[in-house]
Amino acid sequence: MKSRLKIMLIAFTIVLSFTSCNAKTNDTKTELSDDSSINGRQEVSQLKAVFDNYFLLKDALVKTDSKNASVIAKDLASSLNAVKMETLKTEEHLVWMKVMKDLKEDVKNISETEDIKRQRDSFARLSKNMYSLIKVSKVTEPVYYINCPMFNGDKGANWLSKENEIKNPYYGSQMLSCGKTIEKIQ
Repeated sequence: MKSRLKIMLIAFTIVLSFTSCNAKTNDTKTELSDDSSINGRQEVSQLKAVFDNYFLLKDALVKTDSKNASVIAKDLASSLNAVKMETLKTEEHLVWMKVMKDLKEDVKNISETEDIKRQRDSFARLSKNMYSLIKVSKVTEPVYYINCPMFNGDKGANWLSKENEIKNPYYGSQMLSCGKTIEKIQ
């Protein structure tokens, strides 16, 4: 009888240890999947900060607020510097490598001056590169790509906006509604 009790106790211990190991394996799997979802959110959030600062900069230029545009450009520079390109998706990474230097240069030019014309000239170049980046990114809300045909001696320039309503950053209140939506990015 004692040997039978020992066998049952040993069997129970073995079953319990397998169950315990299995539970640990499942916990590890859960932790890994949680980590991967955090990385996915981190990837989105770092580009979201870049895009959000771009939209704030656009709004300052719409208001012809060169001082605020300069300050926001510094925030945009910080968000650009915070991007960890190794966490970007392949397509985003490839575009990032092509536009990063120009984005940083244009943002620097905007931040270092309060001359609204120079800020707007740099913003035109910034918008072209930002468009390339936002096209390959997953945006959570629609973004509108808008053209002002009169800017830059009638050569025209584009910008991105979260609103479909035209609010021209190149002329501000002088020609606030000058422009046409040419693409909706989703």
